Amino acid sequence: MGELGGAWTWLTTGANWSGQNGVWHRLGEHAYVSGVSMLLACLIALPLALWLGHIGKGGALAINISNVGRAIPVFAVLALFMISPLRNSGFLPTIIALVLFAVPPLLTNAYVGMREVDRAVVESAKGMGMSGTQVFTRVELPLAYPLVMTGLRSAAVQVVATATIAAMVGQGGLGRIITAGFNTYNTAQVVAGAILVALLALLVEGALLLLDRLIAPARPAASEAARPTAASPAPPTATTPTTKTRTTV
Repeated sequence: MGELGGAWTWLTTGANWSGQNGVWHRLGEHAYVSGVSMLLACLIALPLALWLGHIGKGGALAINISNVGRAIPVFAVLALFMISPLRNSGFLPTIIALVLFAVPPLLTNAYVGMREVDRAVVESAKGMGMSGTQVFTRVELPLAYPLVMTGLRSAAVQVVATATIAAMVGQGGLGRIITAGFNTYNTAQVVAGAILVALLALLVEGALLLLDRLIAPARPAASEAARPTAASPAPPTATTPTTKTRTTV
């Protein structure tokens, strides 16, 4: 309780929130680095994973590359960047490292989500005359949506938490509050910095859950529209007698 009380005192001291080393400035740096990293990771991973999942090819290679990416420590990547010419590029080394860290969960979840869509539903949609684009946007993508969002939430929380270690190679963000506390043997400040990072991660998780609830209602409609029912049986395939008869006529 002593350290928690000290952390509370540190957090409620107005002077700790202002200035170049204050909480607001470090929070802005942390949010900027995390947000840009997530945006770039989504632009790279999601289109590729959804397309591979749609065509059903190249997924094994993409997931294996993704698994290799998971095995590479972010701190090691940052350390390598800091001894390269990129060390004078501001937040660029941190952003690149975090993008590499965020791509694997986004890529894997989106691809698996697309491939786990019930093939009977997909074939039924094609039999109803839907084009490839319509099957993708109106059937596969809505049904893959839960896993895509799970990957997005997982990646976002991990990026927010991992961005803290950027301070260990001289970059900004909330991690600087923690490292400053270590340098001055101020345990209360270290705990306060950790609490701020945890709260930010929970806030991001909550915001994404809210976004999920706002856009999720479109999911059931897609699956029910394409799934064959007793009242609306599946359309005939190319091997059924009905199709042969129409072809002959």
